[in-house]
Amino acid sequence: MTKDWDARTRMVHAGTRRSQYGEVSEAIFLTQGFVYETAEQAEARFVALGEDEFIYARYGNPTVRMFEDRIAAIEGAEDAFATASGMAAVNGALTALLQSGDHVVAARALFGSCLYILQDVLGRYGVEVTLVDGTDLEQWRAAIRPDTKAVFFESVSNPTLEVIDIAAVAGLAHAVGALVIVDNVFATPVFSRALEQGADVVIYSTTKHIDGQGRCLGGVVLGSKEFIRGTLEPYLKHSGGALSPFNAWVMLKGLETLDLRVRAQAQSAQALAEALQGHPKLDRVIYPGLDSHPQHALAQAQMGSGGTMLAIEVAGGQAAAFRFLNALELFTISNNLGDAKSLVTHPATTTHQRLPEDQKQHLGISPGLVRVSLGLEAIGDLLADVTAALDVI
Repeated sequence: MTKDWDARTRMVHAGTRRSQYGEVSEAIFLTQGFVYETAEQAEARFVALGEDEFIYARYGNPTVRMFEDRIAAIEGAEDAFATASGMAAVNGALTALLQSGDHVVAARALFGSCLYILQDVLGRYGVEVTLVDGTDLEQWRAAIRPDTKAVFFESVSNPTLEVIDIAAVAGLAHAVGALVIVDNVFATPVFSRALEQGADVVIYSTTKHIDGQGRCLGGVVLGSKEFIRGTLEPYLKHSGGALSPFNAWVMLKGLETLDLRVRAQAQSAQALAEALQGHPKLDRVIYPGLDSHPQHALAQAQMGSGGTMLAIEVAGGQAAAFRFLNALELFTISNNLGDAKSLVTHPATTTHQRLPEDQKQHLGISPGLVRVSLGLEAIGDLLADVTAALDVI
């Protein structure tokens, strides 16, 4: 029935389970274990779980399952597994799939923790990783081999907002039987069509837009039932990266307003980016919704929006960027994103601090780069705050 609903309706209603009390708001089942009427029932449940049957919260929980079912319905996925954080989702999806001797091709423009999982953790255990410039299809074509097991990339990169052609990369990967794993956090479930465009597995840090109010950590992996229950679940339920029931409830509440929030944030991002173009204190404004963005046409075709994030490069390097950040009054300095509050951070010294200088330069993470996450404040107030802070430089 839910497949006939609009996405905004699914965000409110999909996956709802009600107890015998008929509650309106989803119940929080704060329990780590479940009881059985007989020893025979316990034995049967450990052999095979029936519908709405649970045995331990690390394996599954009614509140968590509501969240998994709801976001799967939104994304158009067969199934989902919720995790303790976005990085637990990334680690789980990659580690559950790969083993020594496997080959992975990944975009070079990745969040620092993702690079750590690929290069330090998986590399330590014999997984070969080839990094490419994600927007260059020829590099993908050259790097993907007949024995490539998976490709991995952020559909919109953090923090320089490169847009990867999901359909094109998926075509190259599927030609050799490789799985396509996409970190889709900047696209959000509101603008995502990643599965339709060829992704096999989609990952979100639900800490970001899905919670949307800076309260809880969480993550989710979406894909086919075969991958989620056959490949991913055995690894995650034994390694312990489960989402807590309370956090799952917070994420359910976040989904109810996700469409409204994200569309409003994207409108503000577009307006701010347009207003800042050509500002004398800025070397560049990076936003996929601008005609000046190298992948503007792809962003419109792939997402239909420029999204909620933009980046600006302050003329004068780190010192000027810090003066700008410290002069802001309404924007909050924080390395989170997707919040109801507008946030700014300096990637070179925070989220991507770990990268060697040559990699930062190659990725465009300059000393003057500032990442901006638009919140729900009035755009006039946000623009006034930014322009006043730029005047201080």
